Amino acid sequence: MAMSLPVFGQSRGKWLIRSSMPSSRTEVAVVEVGGKIYVIGGFGQGGELVEEYDPANDRWRRRASLPRPLHHVGAAAVAGKIYVIGGYATGWGVVNFVYEYNLASNQWRKRASMPTARGALAVGVIGEKIYAVGGVGTDGRNSNANEEYDPLKDRWTKRAAIPAPRDHLAIGVVGGKLYAIGGRVDGSHAKNLAVNEEYDPAAGRWRARAPMPTPRSGIAAAVLSGKIFVFGGESTSGTFNQTESYEPAADSWMSWSPMPTARHGLGAAVVGQSLYVLSGGPKPGGTYSSANEVFTP
Repeated sequence: MAMSLPVFGQSRGKWLIRSSMPSSRTEVAVVEVGGKIYVIGGFGQGGELVEEYDPANDRWRRRASLPRPLHHVGAAAVAGKIYVIGGYATGWGVVNFVYEYNLASNQWRKRASMPTARGALAVGVIGEKIYAVGGVGTDGRNSNANEEYDPLKDRWTKRAAIPAPRDHLAIGVVGGKLYAIGGRVDGSHAKNLAVNEEYDPAAGRWRARAPMPTPRSGIAAAVLSGKIFVFGGESTSGTFNQTESYEPAADSWMSWSPMPTARHGLGAAVVGQSLYVLSGGPKPGGTYSSANEVFTP
């Protein structure tokens, strides 16, 4: 089925269009578990929606809805379960909720709340712990919080604050270290950043690394073959179709074939040797799509 669909940008990696999401959304969270991809929450056709995509047969199905509508959340998988963290609930009220999704039972349950309520944060997993970084706090300003969640103990611990507080950033984890990339200041996409900061949990320290070539926010990131691939984003003049990767071992960036559909508020996940880039707004602000585009470097 996939072979009959359009292929783009074969000069430096190729893009393939797959089956569209059943819903059109933006500001979603995307997580891979067991070779399947879950698109969670967001704006558009339902902030409570959870849709599962199976790349093996290019099919979608609906799963149990979030306990309440949420957008701009962080999400991660540990030990076969999905954790949805923070975000915005009604309107633009930031929350500190943590929900755990059990794939086997198709059920959600509430867990220990995050110490610092915030939306438009980013999360990453090192070992079996989740790190929730940055975002917008209850005062509408950027939070410098870096808080570690242990799902097995259902316990939060505060860690070293991020040096450059920001929101709408992305995170990639390589070699046991976390990389907080891009984002914006105080929710304004007129204030996009190229910042790239590395957090070493063993040392409890941050350090600056090579900045992203294209300052942007509202981005998505996923890790493949030791590289962090960063997709999309928005600014005051439009949305981005950039695909750029960061290799921590060389502290260097590379540009790849652009996305077929420029968008922000999207999500990304890896299955096999491909990166699936889903959902997102094709224009700045509250626009939506059902895009499902796959990149193979």
